Amino acid sequence: MKGLPDPKFWRDRRVLVTGHTGFKGAWLSLWLQMLGAKVCGFALAPATEPNLFTLAGVAASLDHRLGDVRDLAALRAAVAGFRPEVVFHLAAQSLVRASYAAPVETFATNVMGTVNLLEAVRRVGGVGATLIVTSDKCYEENGGASAYREGDPLGGHDPYAASKACAELAAAAYGKSFMEAAGQPLATLRAGNVIGGGDWAEDRLVADLMRGFLAGDVPVIRSPAAVRPWQHVLEPLAGYLLAAEHLWRERRFAPHAWNFGPDEADAVPVAAVAERLCRLWGDGAMFRIDEIAPGAPREAPVLRLDAAQARADLGWRPRWRLDTTLARTAEWYSQFAAGADIRALTQGQIAAWAGSPGQGSR
Repeated sequence: MKGLPDPKFWRDRRVLVTGHTGFKGAWLSLWLQMLGAKVCGFALAPATEPNLFTLAGVAASLDHRLGDVRDLAALRAAVAGFRPEVVFHLAAQSLVRASYAAPVETFATNVMGTVNLLEAVRRVGGVGATLIVTSDKCYEENGGASAYREGDPLGGHDPYAASKACAELAAAAYGKSFMEAAGQPLATLRAGNVIGGGDWAEDRLVADLMRGFLAGDVPVIRSPAAVRPWQHVLEPLAGYLLAAEHLWRERRFAPHAWNFGPDEADAVPVAAVAERLCRLWGDGAMFRIDEIAPGAPREAPVLRLDAAQARADLGWRPRWRLDTTLARTAEWYSQFAAGADIRALTQGQIAAWAGSPGQGSR
């Protein structure tokens, strides 16, 4: 079906995923396994407890390698040992507020970790598609004047955003200087705010809310008026898979980047998402707003993405609107609390997403 990953392409394909122990990486690794790919993961141990990687038993059916992308020798050894045909680079320090507390670690992981991955791929060779996952926050802020497009200036007010912009520049330089001549297609992927079951990271809206609801507490949210392009984690992951198929078949380098974001109507304020999740959770769920103190870490007030290029090039488009996304997310955490088989639950949501009507099904 148009806009869906091709199982024939992925069957027995050798795929390396860095950051496979993280929220997005675990979902992607499980999906690749369902598609029949041979997956190798390279990452640090899971950063939270609980975590989706462990709960869904992702390690049971892939080549699980613990390592730090800041260690070039270890990363190159993993690439050389596995000989991937496709590489997805998701390993990152992925939290804006954490980047203020640990800016050096953020730049080292997000910039030099990306450089190390690119260096390992080019030195080992044989990779038919390399996909570098960055962020919608890699753009120079425009105050919400318009949705960001791939050709807009890169930038970053905070260390996280700036590190992702730097990773974009590093990837572009490697592509032009080395990868194109070697016949190794490369692209960067920029996704909006992803939500879904299995996220327990600190200072992420849905994770904070669900952690509070599960504990019977009243969670605290910040920046209630901040607008973000919310989408289920499966939406951009489908785009990543489609982008890899496209690079492999086209064997060319343009465009360098793709945005993956929801329809404009699903870019809504933080408070709107929190209110909907309270209604879905029921049981008297509520939240309170944290007053931002002077000097607190700053975050962009408005982020919107224009994904027209991914729609045109890849046939990608969102399949779940925000209401469905939030319902599926609340369902996942509710089932988790009830003791469900998390691997089966997560695989079931992947299958449900793939079987739903496209072009913005509610």
